[in-house]
Amino acid sequence: MKELLEAMEREGMGKAGGIVKVDMFLNHRLDTGLLVRMGEAFREAFAGSVADVILTVESSGIAVAVTTAQAFGNLPVIFAKKGKPATLSDDVYVSRVYSYTRGERCPISVAKALLPQGVRALIIDDFLANGEAAHGLVEIARQAQAHVTGIGVCVEKSFQSGGAQLRREGYKVVSLATVEGIQGGKLLLAEGRDA
Repeated sequence: MKELLEAMEREGMGKAGGIVKVDMFLNHRLDTGLLVRMGEAFREAFAGSVADVILTVESSGIAVAVTTAQAFGNLPVIFAKKGKPATLSDDVYVSRVYSYTRGERCPISVAKALLPQGVRALIIDDFLANGEAAHGLVEIARQAQAHVTGIGVCVEKSFQSGGAQLRREGYKVVSLATVEGIQGGKLLLAEGRDA
């Protein structure tokens, strides 16, 4: 997506350890116009897919999940909570994921009542690195006997294995922008990938 690539070129940077910093427009300060256009881009990319819900994980994926849900005609958004909040009952689907940016493994959970059996879920998130969050959401969908209709990410780090692994597993994975590497703090960017 040209507009996302331009924002990344203008305001993004790479940090040690393969960290991609885009907090000026995507995951700390939000460029709402760009988020709306990203939701529309996901709608276009998954035009042939049928979804009943958008599934994401808190917190950075929520904004683009909402704009994608709106682009699909106001689908519900379900987000997996990190940890097990006191507000959730014991009747939850749980998966454990490693957070690349936090450097720790933590549980993510969705109340069973919110993700009905057989629902068609489109997974949307801000980043795809090693695929931990996506695999965690796929696991939660599996527990719910839900069908994953695709996985959309704003930014894929192709120098990490997550996207390739998910595609080998047969998922349609769409990224709107790709980071092929980091050199001297500069992001090496490419167009996104479709499937």
